[in-house]
Amino acid sequence: MARFGTTADYSRIRHWIEERGGHPARIKDARDSETVGVDFSSAPMEEISWDEFFQGFDGSRLAFLHRTKAQDDAARLGRIVRRRKHH
Repeated sequence: MARFGTTADYSRIRHWIEERGGHPARIKDARDSETVGVDFSSAPMEEISWDEFFQGFDGSRLAFLHRTKAQDDAARLGRIVRRRKHH
């Protein structure tokens, strides 16, 4: 069974994405300039720097949800989600 983890740690996010051939991107024609994503060359996205990515990531209070189980190392199942509010 797949296990998932959520992180806002820049190093873990960057490593996970780059290991799978992805790069940071901004969603084209998004109303919010902080709308960031990950491009694996399947969506119409504008490539941006990691600094721009993490600026939008923090500005929009996002987290990265990804598979964590060892056998899932090559899986590209990762997505950007809203961070939960801490009470």
